[in-house]
Amino acid sequence: MTRTELDTFQRRGGQAQLADVLERVLDKGIVIAGDIQINLLDIELLTIRLRLLVASADKAKEMGIDWWEGDPFLSRGRNGGELEERIRKLESAAGIEEGDG
Repeated sequence: MTRTELDTFQRRGGQAQLADVLERVLDKGIVIAGDIQINLLDIELLTIRLRLLVASADKAKEMGIDWWEGDPFLSRGRNGGELEERIRKLESAAGIEEGDG
C-alpha cells in the first residue's frame, strides 16, 4: 500500500473526518446563535441570548475580533511585566534567589 493510499484509507476513519471538519470550521469560522426565553402567563420573565463564534485566532482577527490582545489577564507582556517585577523585588527583599523553590 502506497503512502497516498494509506492516507486516503486513514481519512475514511472517524478521527480523520473529525480533524478535517475541525480544520474547516477553524479556517472559515462558525457562528452558533440561540435565544432562551422564559414566559409566565404571556409575561416575559427572562431572556438569554447566546452567541458563540468558533474560529481560529487568525480568522477572528480578520473579522475584527481581538479582545484577548487587550486583556491584561491574558497578555503577560503588558501588565504582567509589572507584576513580575514586583514579585522579583519581594523575593529579593525576602532573600529568595531566582531558581530557589
